[in-house]
Amino acid sequence: MAEAMGLRERKKQQTAMRIYRVAVGLFAERGFDNVSVQEIADAAEVSKMTVFNYFGSKEELVFKPMVEHFSDAARAVRDRAPGESAVAAVRRQFLEMVERRDPAVGLHGEPFARRIRAVIMATPVLRERAFVESEKGGRELADLLTEETGDATLALITAATLTAARNALIEEHHRRIDAGETVDQVAADAAERARHAFGLVENGLKDYAVKA
Repeated sequence: MAEAMGLRERKKQQTAMRIYRVAVGLFAERGFDNVSVQEIADAAEVSKMTVFNYFGSKEELVFKPMVEHFSDAARAVRDRAPGESAVAAVRRQFLEMVERRDPAVGLHGEPFARRIRAVIMATPVLRERAFVESEKGGRELADLLTEETGDATLALITAATLTAARNALIEEHHRRIDAGETVDQVAADAAERARHAFGLVENGLKDYAVKA
């Protein structure tokens, strides 16, 4: 029974990934607004209902696999060790993601990952969704810090500052790779730039939200 369940789950994951890759390929080729869910279903050789069983909306065909990363900073702060500040936690996590060339921080040379970003940037409704998801991630971080410290105003300022620093670093990675640099070239000084950026933040927030 366990083996059957495992096989069933693997098949579901494979189906979801096939739909996802087909959808992104069609969006990149023809534009998000010019591709219907039915066309995606036909190209993936599944029913339209199956597409919606895996992805609740057309937008989720782009965002569902990545949406959890908008909470990365909040996750770093929530899971930090005693004695570690909020800034230190976010910096540590970011440096770890740089080290492993995580696509979530823009350090991935695989063409498919670059294609997803191109689709988002070319589609106003998807750019708006990305902004909304980023704001939700920032609010999640602010709520967490407010719960810990009791100061909602400073929590909002801190969350906005940390989110802005992360986003600026990620955007710089994308900009340089889009301009023709290799992932290795960008990654070579990514850690140094991240340490500098978070160092600037830390100078103003170094004693804030140190976990007891």
